[in-house]
Amino acid sequence: MKSADEDSDIPDDAEEIRRRITELEIEHRDLDQAIVQMSERACRDELQLRRLKKRKLLIKDSITRLEMGLVPDIPA
Repeated sequence: MKSADEDSDIPDDAEEIRRRITELEIEHRDLDQAIVQMSERACRDELQLRRLKKRKLLIKDSITRLEMGLVPDIPA
């Protein structure tokens, strides 16, 4: 499985893009749940929490880039 920062090679096929977006959305949701659970702990690892939040942001950026690839360019 590719990581979020490996999405610079955006796939050409629209179906492949949608599949990748779905994968990233699932990973994003899972990270959100992990962040909430970790935040609720009394003795949490702040460094790990920051890393998870950063990863979540990178995934969101990747999703946005891929979604932009699905929208056709409209001539001005």
